[in-house]
Amino acid sequence: MTTPPPLTDRNALARHRARAQALPGHGEALFLHRIARADIEERLDEVNRTFTAPAIVTPFPHVWADFPGNPRIVPDQEVLALEPGAHDLVIHAMALHWANDPVGQLVQCRRALRPDGLCIAVLPGGETLHELRASLAEAESLVTGGLSPRVLPMGEIRDLGALMQRAGLALPVADSVTQTVHYRALATLYADMRSMGETNALTGRLRRFTDRRVFAAAEAVYRRAFSTPQGQLRATFELVFLTGWAPHESQQQPLRPGSARARLAEALRVPEHRLPKDG
Repeated sequence: MTTPPPLTDRNALARHRARAQALPGHGEALFLHRIARADIEERLDEVNRTFTAPAIVTPFPHVWADFPGNPRIVPDQEVLALEPGAHDLVIHAMALHWANDPVGQLVQCRRALRPDGLCIAVLPGGETLHELRASLAEAESLVTGGLSPRVLPMGEIRDLGALMQRAGLALPVADSVTQTVHYRALATLYADMRSMGETNALTGRLRRFTDRRVFAAAEAVYRRAFSTPQGQLRATFELVFLTGWAPHESQQQPLRPGSARARLAEALRVPEHRLPKDG
């Protein structure tokens, strides 16, 4: 059996991120990273704990400059530079969507945690750029009669939430926030994506120039389906936050089946109906 190629071309991704940092619009284009940081700081304020040994996995360290606790900044790589059991907080920031092995990334984060340490991962979710995906797909189908991988597929919140449990993290929680951005034209959105370092790094991407008619058709489809009354183009960005804890005996545990001391019917003050026995 042949092994399928990885989803992400990591060399291309590294080139795109390096190029993004040299572009004049790079700082403004990282608005999603700044939103993610602000949201995580709010979440940590609600946790009744002071974290003294945090680590942050990020492709853009400057976004996390002066983060509380003097964190260890770790590059986004397939093998993370994390020491086992060294941290009470690990944040995986805006990089998990490009991972070829997202569960493996979270397992590495869990191993880096001390018992009862906290892991928070934030990444774009399935609603992100759904308008662009639909417009490009319809345009390419009309112009060329086929489809090619152009926008990174992103997981739905239900599936992403299961990753934490698969990685061995306890008390997993998944939730999301949505940001809608308005653009004058698709070229402005493309420029933002280049400045974010989020252009196409899929292994299966086309290795030749795209017919200009595809982009012209995509703009027409986008304007017809996803424009505002003022003529701007709506773009949706969904950020999914995944939270889980390294297992510890002090954490709340589920009750053993049959260990309840009261019947549900009594608690609800309703009659109890027993099912008839077979035979």
